[in-house]
Amino acid sequence: QTFQTWRNVNAEERANILVRAAAIIRRRKHEFSAWLVKEAGKPWKDADADTAEAIDFLEYYARQMIELKNGKEITSRVGEQNRYIYTPTGVCVTISPWNFALAIMAGTTIAPVVTGNTVLLKPASTTPVVAYKFVEILEEAGLPKGVVNFIPGSGAEVGDYLVDHPKTSLITFTGSRDVGVRLYERAAIVQEGQNHLKRVIVEMGGKDTVVVDSEADLDLAADSIVASAFGFSGQKCSAGSRAVIHQDVYDEVLDKVVTLTKELTVGEPNSREMYMGPVVDEKAYNKIMSYIDTGKEEGRLLAGGEGDSSKGFFIQPTVFADVDPKAKIMQEEIFGPVVALSKATDFNHAIEIANNTEYGLTGAVITKNRAHIEQAKQDFHVGNLYFNRNCTGAIVGYHPFGGFKMSGTDSKAGGPDYLALHMQAKTVSEMY
Repeated sequence: QTFQTWRNVNAEERANILVRAAAIIRRRKHEFSAWLVKEAGKPWKDADADTAEAIDFLEYYARQMIELKNGKEITSRVGEQNRYIYTPTGVCVTISPWNFALAIMAGTTIAPVVTGNTVLLKPASTTPVVAYKFVEILEEAGLPKGVVNFIPGSGAEVGDYLVDHPKTSLITFTGSRDVGVRLYERAAIVQEGQNHLKRVIVEMGGKDTVVVDSEADLDLAADSIVASAFGFSGQKCSAGSRAVIHQDVYDEVLDKVVTLTKELTVGEPNSREMYMGPVVDEKAYNKIMSYIDTGKEEGRLLAGGEGDSSKGFFIQPTVFADVDPKAKIMQEEIFGPVVALSKATDFNHAIEIANNTEYGLTGAVITKNRAHIEQAKQDFHVGNLYFNRNCTGAIVGYHPFGGFKMSGTDSKAGGPDYLALHMQAKTVSEMY
């Protein structure tokens, strides 16, 4: 019902609500970061970045809506005026993840809102509180009741109902591959009483690779591997859980990675000095420890490999070397602080290995060779490719984010094409 009124609110007012919400969160930034530390176990620096990204999404999408409010320019002719405008789609179901419990939840909620849609927000069942606090902020900023509807609960309990409902027009999901694929399939079914095809935006994860060339800054390479693998305990779809290293520099990079890894601190994230906190829950802990057991059979354990579930769920940052490119820990998304290292005979071989999974989200190449940079731009098949840096940490407006293959629909959150995915393009032609 609210969609019928909200769709007609002018774009400037919808955008202004986002700007006001961003201002409120900026004033209460550390409070929201503290909720992320408390509820998701995020180390302080990661929580701070999560909150900053939520603010960025609010302000960026507000500006983008102002740019799109009059549509795109098309050609008219004598006696005829033509316009190409965007109209809201309908009711959107947002199913958000726990790992960026504020940033991604906020971005996937306010993108449909600012484009004139109404939203059923189902946050991750492990992190509902920060989502609730965010909805409070939206209402404080002037969002009318009924535009965003807070629907906490397990996916098994309410997810299918929301996805299947004939009045659902748009579904935006961030999470695992298996759930995303299942959701995509269900959304394709036209239900009784449904007179439209549902749109689906899914981001489903990755098995991301840092490639180290023989012509590389090896200290930078080691730093990039460690930062990509162990930031927020590797609980990122963009985490670099694989490193493919040219055989000529393999041993040296390996030593540097192990040294850096052993310097990392793990514990309760109640101070800025703690690099890694716990993994999110017991289910995640057991899954990651199972992969570590597999890694001990598939590779050579050089660091970590231990967990402690006596007070929370803490896992030491873990490094496996000499892993076959087709091994399980090189192919499957672990979503924990585990990195597997493989050796490549040359740069072509390294890119071949980097492309050998079903995912295509992020990747990094560390090299000083300009020809290899140009080659990787064409041949490294990922949605977000970084050179001479880590493969995590996409910034709104700087690095539009989304992946190829089974990483999702490559919808590029935080980019110039994202809002249009939540609207319908309409051509209006009037004869004089």
